[in-house]
Amino acid sequence: MGDRRDGIHGGAPEGGARDGIHGIHGTARGTAPVPLSVLDLVTVGSGSTAHRALRTSVELARLAESRGYHRHWVAEHHSLPGVASSSPAVILAHLAAHTSRIRLGSGGVMLPNHAPLAVAEQFGTLEALAPGRIDLGLGRAPGTDGRTAAALRGTGRPDAEAAEFPRRLAELTRFLDDDFPDGHPYARVHAVPGPVQGATARPPVWLLGSSGFSARLAGELGLPFAYAHHFSAAGTLPALRLYRESFRPSAVLAAPYALIGVSVLAAEDEEQARAQVLTGALAMLRLRTGRPGLVPTPQEAAGYAFSPAEREFIDDWLANVVHGTPDRVRAGLDALVARTGADELMLTANVHGGAARLRSYELVADAYGMTGLEVSGA
Repeated sequence: MGDRRDGIHGGAPEGGARDGIHGIHGTARGTAPVPLSVLDLVTVGSGSTAHRALRTSVELARLAESRGYHRHWVAEHHSLPGVASSSPAVILAHLAAHTSRIRLGSGGVMLPNHAPLAVAEQFGTLEALAPGRIDLGLGRAPGTDGRTAAALRGTGRPDAEAAEFPRRLAELTRFLDDDFPDGHPYARVHAVPGPVQGATARPPVWLLGSSGFSARLAGELGLPFAYAHHFSAAGTLPALRLYRESFRPSAVLAAPYALIGVSVLAAEDEEQARAQVLTGALAMLRLRTGRPGLVPTPQEAAGYAFSPAEREFIDDWLANVVHGTPDRVRAGLDALVARTGADELMLTANVHGGAARLRSYELVADAYGMTGLEVSGA
């Protein structure tokens, strides 16, 4: 699987490398320094339900489309009460039915949890439903704890599955392109919908990561890279440097293209913003200490008695959350782009209130003058 036709290896195609798959490069709207996008965890707050969280996701996708955000991604997580995004492909199909232009994708599908053929068929179906609007972001982590990962996969060790990520990625790409070589055991196996039915396009593949492994692999394969700055900020600059240094032009990209996920919450005043981001910080503290649950309310977070060690964790966590008034958030995002050289920012707001999340994306768009796109569709 090492020749250029495996879709992930090799140098520049004839005529030079290019942005060969539509939709990787976004357009900065208004005065934003780079394209802005949305990472949706389909957050379930205390007192709410998965049904309400999914309705909020539809509202968020339509808002993002109307205000010029480039893409809306859904992350795969399992066995976490505070999120409702265990099935990204299902959610993306629903979002596609309620939008008409914004790019939709996975941020990401955790490939070790799935057979490559199944992923190829799910995203081939999405591409058929929303042609030219689908991204396939892939991660090598399980998106959950080891016990849940074992339950998802039925058998096998999670660490062994993650170690096979490059092979599974190559297999998935072969299925997407329908180009297994003659003699390969899967040469007559076709992902459908897909090229065997006359399809002319397929979703661009992104690699996601919070360490150097995926950064290097994305660079070596000439793929776009998404880094999880929102929960691993200390590694952002080393990972982006490794990606750029490792990058080799491909049929997909002539030059590196990196987005970073960043936690953002804009509100009318500092007090409102602080109250909301504290809910997400407490939810993360509980997750990291083995007590995952629904995202707490602002009242619960404000009344929580933090130990000194817990307070240190909260302060460190909030130091990497861009929050406050719209002007303060805009300044923070501008500074982050200047510091990292990111080609795109993907904003996430993992806080209790659905209304607060929606308002935050509106305020960020207002701060950058992102206006003028109409929503059509259902």
